[in-house]
Amino acid sequence: MAPPPQHGHGAVAAVLLLLLLPPFAAAIGVNYGTKGDNLPPPATVAAFLANRTRIDMVKLFDTNPDIVRAFAATGITVMVTAGNGDIPALGTKDGAAAWVAANVAPHYPATDISLVLVGNEIINTADNALIMGLVPAMRSVRAALVAAGFRRIRVSTPHSLGILAVSGAPPSASRFLDVLDRQVFAPMLEFLRKTRSPFVVNPYPYFGYNGDTIPYALARRPNPGVLDPGTGIVYTSMFEAQLDSVFSAMKKLGFEDVDIAVGETGWPTKAEPGQAGVGVDEAAEYNRYLIGEASSGSGTPLMPKRTFETYIFALFNENLKPGPIAERNFGLFEPDLTPVYDVGLMKDNAASAPAPAVAGGVSAKAAGPLKAGNASVVATKKAAAPAPSEEDKAAAAPAPSDDGESSSGGSASPEPSEGEPADGKKPEEEEGDAATTTTPSDGESPETAGEGDRAKEIEGKNNPHGHGGSSEATSVMLSVSSILPIALSLIVLHL
Repeated sequence: MAPPPQHGHGAVAAVLLLLLLPPFAAAIGVNYGTKGDNLPPPATVAAFLANRTRIDMVKLFDTNPDIVRAFAATGITVMVTAGNGDIPALGTKDGAAAWVAANVAPHYPATDISLVLVGNEIINTADNALIMGLVPAMRSVRAALVAAGFRRIRVSTPHSLGILAVSGAPPSASRFLDVLDRQVFAPMLEFLRKTRSPFVVNPYPYFGYNGDTIPYALARRPNPGVLDPGTGIVYTSMFEAQLDSVFSAMKKLGFEDVDIAVGETGWPTKAEPGQAGVGVDEAAEYNRYLIGEASSGSGTPLMPKRTFETYIFALFNENLKPGPIAERNFGLFEPDLTPVYDVGLMKDNAASAPAPAVAGGVSAKAAGPLKAGNASVVATKKAAAPAPSEEDKAAAAPAPSDDGESSSGGSASPEPSEGEPADGKKPEEEEGDAATTTTPSDGESPETAGEGDRAKEIEGKNNPHGHGGSSEATSVMLSVSSILPIALSLIVLHL
């Protein structure tokens, strides 16, 4: 039986509300690795990304000056990485200042460096000296940036999911590794909170799936999902479960308010012969899902309505990377810059841009916690490091990627341009900012560090394209004047 006419009025009102809402635009980043002998020059890559794609964030695994310089005045923000071997020197005032002078000052603000990563997946190295020196190095780098007048540049470090104590535990039961939770992660998260920088993680459903869990890993719907007995939530996206696992570990230490950024995640197009779930179709499926999730603002079951600064791994297939076949085949683009597959990232292919994905774990968000019997829940949701030394690589996490990035297996609001918080306050203006109140490991307090003339230069000097200037909106927003006639027509039709 057809519904009463008045039900149509409610539908019209809902349509009007949707039309009046502004389109949500989220930045999408990519990991730019260079372990290949057939890759285009940095200047060519930067121009291609700025002019032909919707990608407006790039993450580097080092501070290669040719690459950093190539992104000057492109409107693309750049995340750079200090090598694992640099950490002991970075823990001192002079060492951090020298590193900033050599690797940041020559390029910023012409190149919009958004964040400095200190090392890559240091916990996985099992090097106690590096692990215990990590937070002091992060503090010293932040202090050096402030002293140089670069207050908007954030500081963090990326982690694999090896930082969690129990692999495969339900998200609600996740926690950080024993001892390190208090010795390393608590002070690190305190630093990140004070400086409004993200906790960077590298979640990879690819490294956690088997032949039976391919739909779950790809967030393909419908799939039976996995129940978290602690919350009653059925996760139909492994990616969301991984992010919520990190969130739960942070919450147990009292830092659930710290943003999580996705430093690396992706899916290969080739793997070992006979390996199920790997191919162009699956890689396209996963990355379409990822882009939709980054754009939707739907969050995860434990972090609803959050968005995540997200970097896809990787820009290119890199033919010189060691390890399994998959490690050389995560690329979005061929060396000649043609897409390996289409996920709607090309500006001249707007029609193929994917629609935002439905919020992951929809049932959990829209209809409350899910119980074990809800087997057909629909799905959905969503960073990489330096070129480490050979020793770092040998000790790196499972399936290390490329230039030290880990392909192992975060949540919060996306970081605004140049590290400026969404509320307009600079990180250093926050009460208790670690950059101005924390004493670095060498005992020198950075609170006397002034911004200097360079800070004034930064404040008055805008990127000619602006943050994300190279990225065109994929959504069309109708003006109110054009909506009203449509609305009136719809209402008349339903009277």
